[in-house]
Amino acid sequence: MTIEGLHRIDATRLEVPKGYKAGMRTNGIIYIDEVLEKELEKEAIEQVANVSTLPGIVGSSLAMPDIHTGYGFTIGGVAAFDLKEGIISPGGVGYDINCGVRLLRTNLAREEVAPKIKELIEGFYRDIPTGVGSKGKLRLNSEEHRKVLLQGARWVVEQGFGEKEDLIHAESGGCIDGADPGLISDKAYERGRSQLGTLGSGNHFTEIQYVDEIYDEKIANALGLFKTQITVMIHTGSRGFGHQVCTDFLEVMQRSAAKYKIELPDRELACAPFDSPEARDYLASMRAAANFAWANRQFIMYWVKESFMNVFGTGPKMIGMSLIYDVAHNIAKVEEHIVNGQKRKLVIHRKGATRAFPPGHPELPDAYKHIGQPVIIPGDMGRASYVLIGTERGMAEAFGSTCHGAGRLMSRHQAIRRAKGRSIRREMEDMGIVVRSAGRETLAEEMPEAYKNVSNVVDVVHNAGLSKKVARLRPLGVIKG
Repeated sequence: MTIEGLHRIDATRLEVPKGYKAGMRTNGIIYIDEVLEKELEKEAIEQVANVSTLPGIVGSSLAMPDIHTGYGFTIGGVAAFDLKEGIISPGGVGYDINCGVRLLRTNLAREEVAPKIKELIEGFYRDIPTGVGSKGKLRLNSEEHRKVLLQGARWVVEQGFGEKEDLIHAESGGCIDGADPGLISDKAYERGRSQLGTLGSGNHFTEIQYVDEIYDEKIANALGLFKTQITVMIHTGSRGFGHQVCTDFLEVMQRSAAKYKIELPDRELACAPFDSPEARDYLASMRAAANFAWANRQFIMYWVKESFMNVFGTGPKMIGMSLIYDVAHNIAKVEEHIVNGQKRKLVIHRKGATRAFPPGHPELPDAYKHIGQPVIIPGDMGRASYVLIGTERGMAEAFGSTCHGAGRLMSRHQAIRRAKGRSIRREMEDMGIVVRSAGRETLAEEMPEAYKNVSNVVDVVHNAGLSKKVARLRPLGVIKG
């Protein structure tokens, strides 16, 4: 039965009608089936409706099937705004600016890696710092730090921590232009100074997986994927640096909303007109944090390769280790989209949502132009992750966007209470998955049942046509933040 006040459009879409609450400028659409609808939070529906009240919104206020309540905007939210009449909001990006994932392929098969999985995971755990406030082995001076904020993964590769091909296979080439390090607070610099090359806490991880199912052989071949193949997934973002940038600008945006007389149904939607000095400063600072995150994932990938080199006694090229793609899922970007038959530049907020451009899009690397953008969807540490591909329908309906993960079912405190008296690490070992983490509570917070089943989430975006399933990946070993 559909939730009161909402309208089911079809098997994968639920409408939040324009009259659901006062002040809505457009409707909301939640991509969700009847199975996941049972887990839909009322607060998250309210947030979808709240976003639709913001000035200059174009199209519908959207939410993906991994939707859950977030700061102002839902996690899993997508919203597009006009550049003249619209706004930009830090709540539509989130605290972990450019949290994202990158996926590496190898030419190794599951049976070659399984006997060495403990050794590999110990290597990851030794070389990639994890946990709250974790500090890395890099010590950058002020000028080097500034270059990271301006050049992201480009600078990291120039220093020898990667290959030029890595940049070709990353969203925006691993760097978004227009960052301004001069706008960053001393506190943000201090928090980020020693955190490059670290995973951090929460659901961030580095995981060794194997391909257990191929859904589209032709596209899998184009991505270099085959059954039983070993892959490595890295999930992290801009750490304390991005968190502080967001915190700093929430105060600025609260003042801006009052200054420009923007009525907010929720103060967490604090924003500024896109064409305002406050918005320009936020965008330039957010881009600096996004570049920090791309640099962070580039460093971690380098150490992942080193761990494989140490265990297998050979170089990454000998085992075919290379980047498939790196994609952001917490970011605001200016993009061109067709709206009502006309090409328009819009600022797209994706918060817990992944860009998923279709075949032929000019921003895709040549190797993927004929198939569309790879979409990497991590699940929980006990079940599966997925590789999908962007579609024309996703471009037309959802500004080229899809889901970003499984989506939480329980709060972290609820998960810790549920795990009391259990050894999550032992439970994972019984499932054949080696786990290392910074602490017992981290594992409790991240236990599989704390999340929705990612397969259900991915089925919704696949059936809705927002993106198309290519392969399923199963975990063998993971380090958690």
